[in-house]
Amino acid sequence: MTQDNDQIASTKRLSISRLSVADASFILKLLNEPSFIQFIGDREVRTEDDARKYLAEGPLNSYEKNGFGLFRVSSVGTHDPLGICGLVKRSELPHPDLGFAFLQTQWSNGYALESSRAVLQYAASELDFLRVIAIVNADNSASIRLIDKLGFNFEKMVRMTGETEEICQYTIALQGDCR
Repeated sequence: MTQDNDQIASTKRLSISRLSVADASFILKLLNEPSFIQFIGDREVRTEDDARKYLAEGPLNSYEKNGFGLFRVSSVGTHDPLGICGLVKRSELPHPDLGFAFLQTQWSNGYALESSRAVLQYAASELDFLRVIAIVNADNSASIRLIDKLGFNFEKMVRMTGETEEICQYTIALQGDCR
């Protein structure tokens, strides 16, 4: 479990903090959810060792290299992991992009919207970002509704390196308050 001193933001219901290798079993479960594989991609994480490697090479490396990454979203009351939300720096995009994924059992509780708002506030106030991107498959209507609620605007279709399909790119200008 992530230590409280690694917390980057919180809301009334959620704690948002850095992931650690101790989150391997949670990450293994999340990355193998059918919706994660369908809309984000198969990361080929099949064991806890794979999950630890994914954490080390992904989020933990991003914290060191960029000062930000994907974060663990937990319930304030139970400290149980619900999903991830954070910022990813991709070489083919001019700005960091917002990413989120939640266990399917946690859908429809408003956690993705609530944690995304907190992460965008963190990006504006702590990281001094002026702009954030969101990329999403055109058939992922739930994520498109969420980024619309956050105030993102459609910008263009893009093709990520190594992919055959284009995806939607949205952008938001941060002004400190992302409600």
